[in-house]
Amino acid sequence: MHMADALLSPAVAAVMYAASGTAAGISIHQLKKEDDTSKLPTMAVTAALVFAGQMINYTIPGTGSSGHMCGGMMLTALLGPQAGFLSMIVILAIQCLFFADGGLMALGANCWNMAFYGCFVGYFLIWRPLMQNKTLFKSNSKGAMRTKIILASILGCVITLQLGAFSVVLETSLSGITELPFGAFVALMQPIHLAIGLIEGIVTSAVLIFVYESRPSLLKDVEVSPENTSNHSLKTTIIILAVVTLIVGGGLSLVASSNPDGLEWALFGNEESGYSANMGLDEEDFGISSSVADTAGSIQETTAFLPDYAFSGSDSPAGTTVSGIAGSAIVAAVAVGICFLGGFFRKKKQLT
Repeated sequence: MHMADALLSPAVAAVMYAASGTAAGISIHQLKKEDDTSKLPTMAVTAALVFAGQMINYTIPGTGSSGHMCGGMMLTALLGPQAGFLSMIVILAIQCLFFADGGLMALGANCWNMAFYGCFVGYFLIWRPLMQNKTLFKSNSKGAMRTKIILASILGCVITLQLGAFSVVLETSLSGITELPFGAFVALMQPIHLAIGLIEGIVTSAVLIFVYESRPSLLKDVEVSPENTSNHSLKTTIIILAVVTLIVGGGLSLVASSNPDGLEWALFGNEESGYSANMGLDEEDFGISSSVADTAGSIQETTAFLPDYAFSGSDSPAGTTVSGIAGSAIVAAVAVGICFLGGFFRKKKQLT
């Protein structure tokens, strides 16, 4: 769902930068009140895991399309909406600047579409109400909590991806891209992202169930009953997640689907593989151009040392492996660095 600069007018891009910047500012203000240093390693490894997870496109059967996780629901369940949102900004900014994934002018829109809904809407309207529900789930047994986590993960991912996909359509329409009729674009974007969201929900629930079984105190708003003691220490849980991140980013990314993702599929189709042309846009010449977009593109060409998650001018699979491992490490380091610079989580606590 990473938007290219050609899909936005400078005015709409500026509005989306302002919206995402406002949400980031509020998040920073709220996080300055935090005092739980256990969030530092958790924030680092989960942000890295989401970066690695976004590299794996999974095929949507029968469509010629693929999808990849956004990760907002996973991060908000583990870190809370504010830290989750800032982590997503780090991920999307690094993807944009170092891997040329998503336009620089479109970064504000991408943060809103892929992070805001998953982190804030997903948390306040779905995750927290379900975790605190005492009517549908009268028991706090492990089985009931697992059901809550699975339900919240799937509902959260499906609903927030629908909101994000609709925002993409709305932003392009407001940008005046006449070759993307609103109704036709909606009719393509919403169903494909429904399927993508369902798969992301299943993956998210699997990760969160593992955390619940290993270290339930890491999950936001999950009541830890006496019968549900931690199976692993915080350090062990973090190490396991870090190893999974390396496997996903450095290994599984090599077998990612080559089909276009949901947004690219809607725009360009996949006729080469015998599927529909959909909107039928020319990949080399679509949307709108502007001096702002040209400047943003020039900056990306300078900063992107592994464009498209590969060595420049090479099809070697080693480029993908290096991208997955290096990108995950950069995301983890930047996330922790921002916490220290921002003065988040200052109170010292013993990690066990």
